[in-house]
Amino acid sequence: MKIKNTPWRLFYLYWRLYSQQLKAMMEYSADFYIMIGSAALTQITGFLFLWVVFSRIPDIQGWGLWEVAFMYAMIYVSEGVGSLFFEGTWRMLRLVNMGELDRYLVRPVPLVLQIFCTGIGMNGLGNVVIGGSIIAMSLARIDIAWSPQTVLMAVLLFVSSMTIRIAINLAANCSSFWIRSSGNAFPIMIHNMGEFAKYPITIFSQGLQLFISIIVPFAFVSFFPAAAIFGKEPWSHWGWFSPLVAVCFVFLALQILRIGLTRYESAGN
Repeated sequence: MKIKNTPWRLFYLYWRLYSQQLKAMMEYSADFYIMIGSAALTQITGFLFLWVVFSRIPDIQGWGLWEVAFMYAMIYVSEGVGSLFFEGTWRMLRLVNMGELDRYLVRPVPLVLQIFCTGIGMNGLGNVVIGGSIIAMSLARIDIAWSPQTVLMAVLLFVSSMTIRIAINLAANCSSFWIRSSGNAFPIMIHNMGEFAKYPITIFSQGLQLFISIIVPFAFVSFFPAAAIFGKEPWSHWGWFSPLVAVCFVFLALQILRIGLTRYESAGN
């Protein structure tokens, strides 16, 4: 009898798997607080750097302090959500090289769901809390004509941003099926591309703008949603494509995973 994976069942399975990882993580309470503190300190230091820069210059190509701070925080919040709830994507190198993916493949549970719950990065909590605080301060200091429609679209853009970031992480870590060395640096390289999206992408070369907008769409995590919310022309209309980009990149990431599984050689390779 084939088990039907309804949304409710998927959510239930995710929570059960996640809660077990969380219990194991909480056994080491000192590590828990150290990771949260280090992530928070990193964000605060970065924000202070922005503050110092904007104390010397009025804006960066028409973007003020709080608008850039919003983009900066979006990158960190998306990273935090990925670490806190979908850290397992960063465990794929071990799962593939050690043959540990075998036990996931024989379970009647979606493989992606199991991969997501393989680990929890508690540093993500610091990123979410501090990044979310910066976003809240930014929105409070920027003149935006809020309405129910604007709020709804802002929430949709936020969810799309998080989804795109998680899909990028999954796709990048699927490189483990092809690059089987113990030190696969490709996912880290892709992850670091997000640093460019902390600032208005218009300050970079056109080639780099296209790369982080189309190939690795970090611009749809921060820059384009910010442009849409703040009404920055001519970029604002591109932000509304974020949900479509999210759907397309999730599909692409799942296809890469599917193709990668055909190259998986199981334990003993």
